[in-house]
Amino acid sequence: MGLNKEIEILRNGGSVVYPTDTVYGIAVDATNTEAVKNLYKIKERTGQPTHVVVSNLGMAKEYAVFSKTAENFFNKFFPGPITLILPLKKDIPDSFKILSANTKTIGIRIPNNKTTMDIVEKLERPITTPSANPKGGVAPLTIKESMVQFEDKKHKPDFYLDGGELKKNNPSTMVKIVEDVVVIIREGPITKEEIINYLNEEGRKNI
Repeated sequence: MGLNKEIEILRNGGSVVYPTDTVYGIAVDATNTEAVKNLYKIKERTGQPTHVVVSNLGMAKEYAVFSKTAENFFNKFFPGPITLILPLKKDIPDSFKILSANTKTIGIRIPNNKTTMDIVEKLERPITTPSANPKGGVAPLTIKESMVQFEDKKHKPDFYLDGGELKKNNPSTMVKIVEDVVVIIREGPITKEEIINYLNEEGRKNI
């Protein structure tokens, strides 16, 4: 898959609907402040945090603060349907302050989806990953489901990348980690039991 057009759109501050391992999302270059502001118009969002997709741990560490616990967790569960919420670094682009919505944290994902990862790797920057629907809409499993919801909207995505019909899945599990404290914010495809079992195993390794 070439993705040349999609990458050009993102580099120029545009938006692309793309498939993930849960639902279709809307990508903009997460380091581009104007693109992020436009994303919030498309999503009809104000003051809500928006998560990002990174290509690897190195890229994630450019924007988020990783404790050893967070790094181990990252290596265990990524790629997969999980969002890791971490403290933001202080020296970050203004766009990340918008994405953080004054929480001083950022949600990070690495979906288990080749198309998603190809986009991030070719762009060489994080992309955003909110579901590809306006406020009050339905998280789409097909491109058509997304397009229909934006038909009559003033602000809409610039491009739709069709990855076929996605398998119905729950939204990603959300876990917040600050230092050694792990909090499950939302249970999803990766269950609370799986996370607790992993933490117990890690605890035994460290004793």
